[in-house]
Amino acid sequence: MPPCRRPELPPDLSLETSVAASETMEHVREIRRGTLQEQTFYEQVGGEETFRRLVHRFYEGVAEDPTLRPMYPEEDLGPAEERLTLFLIQYWGGPTRYSENRGHPRLRMRHAPFTVDRAAHDAWLRHMRVAVEELGLSEEHTTTLWNYLTYAAASMVNTPE
Repeated sequence: MPPCRRPELPPDLSLETSVAASETMEHVREIRRGTLQEQTFYEQVGGEETFRRLVHRFYEGVAEDPTLRPMYPEEDLGPAEERLTLFLIQYWGGPTRYSENRGHPRLRMRHAPFTVDRAAHDAWLRHMRVAVEELGLSEEHTTTLWNYLTYAAASMVNTPE
């Protein structure tokens, strides 16, 4: 068996070039393991603009829904729309403005004053489904978002059939 030979490095990858490059990069700090992260879901789907579109379309449906509309005491749905937008942005890895303005989400507690039964659950998901579909996300992103939304809707039910 012939002896193993180390492959020749191209001139631009020689030891001398590497040393020279490292000497000129003294100002660059080492990147510690675990400091780089992948994009958040929020970033992957288009950030704030995507969540604003989602929630705005959802509330267009809510505004006309006889089951859901009574759950929103404001005449203008704008404040509720903003709260849900900021919550979803934060939940999916965006800025934390929701918690900065309102504290811990406490979703079940905040929904306790309202009758959230199976009909409300179904109406909420019906309007949210339209909004999700209109975003035109990839199948993977749509599934991830939809799985969370169906879980969240089920978690808010507080009134038996």
